[in-house]
Amino acid sequence: MDRVLRRVPLRQIRQIACVIPILVIGLFVFQHWPVIADGGHQLLGANPYWLLVAVTVTGLGWVAVSFTRQGTVLEPLPAGRLLATQFAAGAANHLLPSGLGAGAVNLRFLKRCGVPLGRSSAALALYLLAESVGRIFLLAVLLLAFPDALRLDGLIPAGAVLPLAVTAGVVACAAVLVVAAVRPLRRIVRTFLTTALTDVRSLHTRPARAFALWGGSLAFPALQAAALVTVALALEMPVPVVHVAIAYLAASVAAAVIPTPGGLGSVDAALVVTLVTTGASVTLATSAVLGFRIITVWLPLVPGALVLGALVRWKVV
Repeated sequence: MDRVLRRVPLRQIRQIACVIPILVIGLFVFQHWPVIADGGHQLLGANPYWLLVAVTVTGLGWVAVSFTRQGTVLEPLPAGRLLATQFAAGAANHLLPSGLGAGAVNLRFLKRCGVPLGRSSAALALYLLAESVGRIFLLAVLLLAFPDALRLDGLIPAGAVLPLAVTAGVVACAAVLVVAAVRPLRRIVRTFLTTALTDVRSLHTRPARAFALWGGSLAFPALQAAALVTVALALEMPVPVVHVAIAYLAASVAAAVIPTPGGLGSVDAALVVTLVTTGASVTLATSAVLGFRIITVWLPLVPGALVLGALVRWKVV
């Protein structure tokens, strides 16, 4: 077996690796083509100018993610390659659940930039934490300002609150017990937390890094919500724009517990439900979600796969 592996040139392996993302994305698009076609048909009668704004806002989202990624490490990262990596990571993120695709691409990128593995892992964890905090913070502020935007009792049945809370508590306790019982795992977690806390303290002594971290983590969900708002405006949905933004934030927070690739399926279902609770009809809510997905996921998917393949080929990731 080793003799066979030695005969395979590294260059050919890299060329194969460049093609794999494109093939996987192509299969993914083929399997979901009815959804793309249906959403495109619904958008034919929408206002094209608002849709163009949605595309622009989506592009700015990758800039916001780049700022957040830079804010997680002390080393200055090459801006152009960082932005290209985030664009490519968006495609990878829709192949694996819970952001694993984007995490793997960024972990490889940070390694190529000379960031040690331990600190790269801590940077990924800090990014996820900051992005979650930013999303929840925006939702809390908007709900305080507009408490009647959502009928929360329609989102979660009253009888399901206690079982969900108990389940979450049991899972958290089980995770803590496993870490405490397994010595190698305990050592790894302790080392990881020490590295992460050291980096967080160092980052917050540098105002530019702290601003990039928290500014980007607030800007990205705000821009994603703005993309849904502009799609709703294009479809002339009779719902206040702030309520649409709240619907997106609430749906993305609620769907975060369901590990589907890129949130496909879980976020979509939650978005339709939350938009209906804001006063939209089921038909308009479904059309808005389809349009939002086409602009934020389907349109960048193939170009993102091509960029990912090029980054692999050029040894950026």
